[in-house]
Amino acid sequence: MKPHLLKVPYGPANSFSVRKEQEPNVNNRWHYHSEVELIFIHSGHGTQFIGDNISKFSAGDILLIGSNLPHYWVYEDVETDTRPDSYATVIHFFENFMGERFLCLPESRALKNLLERARQGLLLKASKSPEVARLIENIHATEGLNRIIALLECLHAITKEEQVVQLSSVGFKYDFIDADDSRINAVYNFSLTNFGKKIKLQEVASIAGLTESSFCRYFKQQIGKTYSQFLIEIRVGYACKLLIDNKVNIKQVCYESGFNNFSCFHRCFKELTGKTPQLYKQIYS
Repeated sequence: MKPHLLKVPYGPANSFSVRKEQEPNVNNRWHYHSEVELIFIHSGHGTQFIGDNISKFSAGDILLIGSNLPHYWVYEDVETDTRPDSYATVIHFFENFMGERFLCLPESRALKNLLERARQGLLLKASKSPEVARLIENIHATEGLNRIIALLECLHAITKEEQVVQLSSVGFKYDFIDADDSRINAVYNFSLTNFGKKIKLQEVASIAGLTESSFCRYFKQQIGKTYSQFLIEIRVGYACKLLIDNKVNIKQVCYESGFNNFSCFHRCFKELTGKTPQLYKQIYS
């Protein structure tokens, strides 16, 4: 699908953008931008789409999204949440915001490597990287030259982090071809709303206004994976959330996340996470 090109606003006295996101789902559509995005999620949870990665996000996640990498977040249960002061701190900056030659300096080698890795999307946790979380807040609190220094300090701190997870696959490349945004977004929204029950191919194809065979070709061409694989990834992502919450047993997790066969759930979960549901639950508990 073709992501929407987002134009990031800048103040006349600023070389990059820093803001507190007060509303969830402001940009809940597939989009990209030339700027690198650094986001610290303070509140809420849901599903994130980063390149070809589909996974759950939650409060405390810190993400570095590289230039032109398509992405978006869909918050869940926002109607029942107590409204927080902010959902996220969001920073947008160009790779060359310090000048064309800055990343060519030998002293900037680690930062250049970080920005190259960010083109697949990077995730770290505030609980394991409190210094990065503190520095992100410092960027928002400062002004002028101190803000630039704070951003450099924050990026430098991320280069030293060892527990950084790459999200999108190395082979993911997006060709910005024309496609129907509203059609694919309708499929996304339908899938996120109904993944907990059986979805018939005819049903989702009708959402896209296509025959079943045409929809299968269309979806594989636009997303790079079959619809069934896409749906499995959403279900496994939701199962991970339920296992971390530790409020229901594993068999309940299987059925609540949309699987109607426990052996199938077990196999798909291990293929995508590298762990059995039981081991995954033990690790996070």
